[in-house]
Amino acid sequence: MKKVFHTLALFGSFSTLICCALPALFVTLGAGAALIGLVSAVPQLIWLSAHKIPLFIFAGVMLTISGVSRYMSRNAPCPADPAMAKTCGRTRRIGFLVFLFSLAMYASGFFFSFIAPHL
Repeated sequence: MKKVFHTLALFGSFSTLICCALPALFVTLGAGAALIGLVSAVPQLIWLSAHKIPLFIFAGVMLTISGVSRYMSRNAPCPADPAMAKTCGRTRRIGFLVFLFSLAMYASGFFFSFIAPHL
């Protein structure tokens, strides 16, 4: 069940990045034509942008559940077998990095959606 929350958190934060941060980045870099081509090829991006508030709420809830789940299992024991213990530790580090990457994507999308337009 934890993997489901972690996966939903990653995809939720990734969708906030696609709906809000990437279009702002393209326009800032002067790649408006590339953005128009992207929206023409994937018209679902407009739906994501139109529903950004529920999208951010969903992604925030999933990231919170994922973070709480990670925190609650932070001291869970790894197997006694040295090879499996090494794999367990590596998997935890990779999972933590993915979680931090998801938080960074969420924060970037939040900034470009809700803060940058008012600056």
